[in-house]
Amino acid sequence: MSLTDRAIERIRELIRTGALPPGSKLPPEPDLAAQLGLSRNLAREAVKALAVARILEVRRGDGTYVTSLRPSLLLEGLGGAVELLQGDAAALRDLMEVRRLLEPVATALAATRVSDDRLAEVKSHLDAMRQARDDIERLTAHDAAFHRAVISATGNETLLTILEGISGRTLRARIWRGLVDDQAAARTLAEHEAIFRALSARDTVLGQATALLHVSNTERSLRERLRANASRPLGIPGEK
Repeated sequence: MSLTDRAIERIRELIRTGALPPGSKLPPEPDLAAQLGLSRNLAREAVKALAVARILEVRRGDGTYVTSLRPSLLLEGLGGAVELLQGDAAALRDLMEVRRLLEPVATALAATRVSDDRLAEVKSHLDAMRQARDDIERLTAHDAAFHRAVISATGNETLLTILEGISGRTLRARIWRGLVDDQAAARTLAEHEAIFRALSARDTVLGQATALLHVSNTERSLRERLRANASRPLGIPGEK
């Protein structure tokens, strides 16, 4: 472990133990360095690294604070990492596999917790998807919002952040382009409708089954295009 890594770990330990709770202000740099038994340079580098990770927030002219440490903040870099992985066919297959493992169970949980207001939100995005079948940008946006509303119904912020991260908007757009090209959009919309009906019935078994069918079909379609177009990063017909 490098000296900088040790400095980072010492600050993280202060946060873990509650000595620096969320929202608290760190001591001035000289005091922090003395408290940790580090040089000021090492303390500064550790603070910079933790700020990039959204654990700390540097406020110019005010000081450095521990962030809220909410999952949505700490895990927000996941989506950016997924975007960078989209030229890697193996990584895409792995991401879809993770989605298949998590999303059906999350949908089942949503069926037990979904409120009437959240259900209405899911329906509004489903209706918008039907109207936007020929508009990839709108279709993608409402597809993402549909799934976000479903997973939000669980009340589990960590689960929501992870699933949103592994299902980036760019990936969704490319998948939808492939579905439209394959004349499979109608089937995919029907799968979304089945998920909505399961939620409306508050049926956990049906919710899990419909989500599993939807994600599995999407995964299979993606795998087929990857195999058929191995020379392209994602293998979507007509994409440059």
